[in-house]
Amino acid sequence: MITVTNVSLRFGDRKLFEDVNIKFTPGNCYGLIGANGAGKSTFIKILSGEIESQTGDVHMPFGQRLAVLKQNHFEYEEQVVLEVVIMGHQRLYQVMKEKDAIYMKPDFSDEDGMKAAELEGEFAEMNGYEAESDAAILLKGLGINEELHQKKMADLSGGEKVKVLLAQALFGNPDVLLLDEPTNHLDIEAIQWLEEFLIQFENTVIVVSHDRHFLNKVCTHIADLDFGKIQIYVGNYDFWYESSQLALRMAQEQNKKKEEQIKELQAFIARFSANASKSKQATSRKKLLEKIELDDIKPSSRRYPYIHFKPAREIGNDLLQVDGLTKTIDGVKVLDNVSFVLNKDDKVALVGANEIAKTALLKILAGEMAPDSGSYKWGITTSQSYLPKDNAEYFNGCELNLVDWLRQFSPEDQTETFLRGFLGRMLFSGEEAKKKASVLSGGEKVRCMLSKMMLSGANVLLLDDPTNHLDLESITALNNGLIQFQGAIIFTSHDHQLNQSIANRIIEIKDTGVFDKEMTYDEYIELKTKMK
Repeated sequence: MITVTNVSLRFGDRKLFEDVNIKFTPGNCYGLIGANGAGKSTFIKILSGEIESQTGDVHMPFGQRLAVLKQNHFEYEEQVVLEVVIMGHQRLYQVMKEKDAIYMKPDFSDEDGMKAAELEGEFAEMNGYEAESDAAILLKGLGINEELHQKKMADLSGGEKVKVLLAQALFGNPDVLLLDEPTNHLDIEAIQWLEEFLIQFENTVIVVSHDRHFLNKVCTHIADLDFGKIQIYVGNYDFWYESSQLALRMAQEQNKKKEEQIKELQAFIARFSANASKSKQATSRKKLLEKIELDDIKPSSRRYPYIHFKPAREIGNDLLQVDGLTKTIDGVKVLDNVSFVLNKDDKVALVGANEIAKTALLKILAGEMAPDSGSYKWGITTSQSYLPKDNAEYFNGCELNLVDWLRQFSPEDQTETFLRGFLGRMLFSGEEAKKKASVLSGGEKVRCMLSKMMLSGANVLLLDDPTNHLDLESITALNNGLIQFQGAIIFTSHDHQLNQSIANRIIEIKDTGVFDKEMTYDEYIELKTKMK
């Protein structure tokens, strides 16, 4: 358990938190959400003691242990992988090293023997004799094979280091577990393993994540950071989002009788409760949901972008023919004889371990990169709009304000009012639309690119990791906009919910050719699991 009392923090004139009072209790997993820049990661650092608040305090009962997912992937370069995991339990690791040092002494005395016996007792109480096997189980679950366990961290890839640091945080059954974006850089199998681990975890978890599917799977509660306060809501992210929308509708319908509103709330809760799986986490969440009353749900103050892609021309049957595309980048063949036909109603999720390969295919189809061999041909009724993973060339050094920036991509010389309409949908209204393009944050740049795509009227969308840098509100709006889009889509994404709700066809880029099948993303994952 961890208790926060009257915590406040300001950076200059900017207020992040003010008089935050909250208690995180065992057996629950709290998803900490808030707009980009609201202070989620800062709050995690306050809980961990890395940053000190200006007022108030954070309290844990004596003897309880807190573990944090480290963000510095190069902190342990000279340490052995297995030891790095055990370091997650500081006292256990300290005792292990102390007793080993005593046993290594050439002049071992009676006093040393007494000290060693004392340490051995403490070591046993902390299950130290199972430490190496427990650490190995965590590493294996996250996909770090046994041959890497005795390697130095410097010998591992970036993705492997992330997994080791995650295993470090999970090690030793901490009383409170703080996880900031734990699914970043994890593959599908590792995310599934982590979800199951957290579902079964019996202590307190506080997690920050932009992965809605992950939040829905593991969270019993949502901790909403807004206006410098944190409000706790029962349920997972989808329940929080839909209940806040329901509360907003109820607030707008002031004349509606309370009895009708109660019935609507009961039906809403029953629907979510019925969807709960048989997992321990979902079962406890269901019991909590059934206790919610009308006054417990409140409308969110969040502003959601409005994303609507409207094709200027209806798409024909002849879309795209790809024949034998091959591409080598930096001496590595990333595409090898890739062939497929895009159909009118296709929403294609490009998947596969090689990020460079997926990006290369989208760049080729967008006309931004030439293949080494092979060809592709777009149908005459098609028009394409491309969202690159790296959009720096559109913004670096650009001194235009956002209205004039967007004007560059307008098919005609449109009025400022017309252009502001597209920017306003993406929350650039009033003076915000006069900001210089060069000073935008990562999320703001992506929202500008989405304005550009909406303006284009394209009937085929090419999207390379479109949720990158976006907050949960923008991701949700983008997801809704793509569901409603009446055209074809080829996209890559690490967002499980986006993949599952959009894709009706999966193309996996493999070392040789492609796997190509009409199926949902969940069906694809199930197939991959069976094939292992």
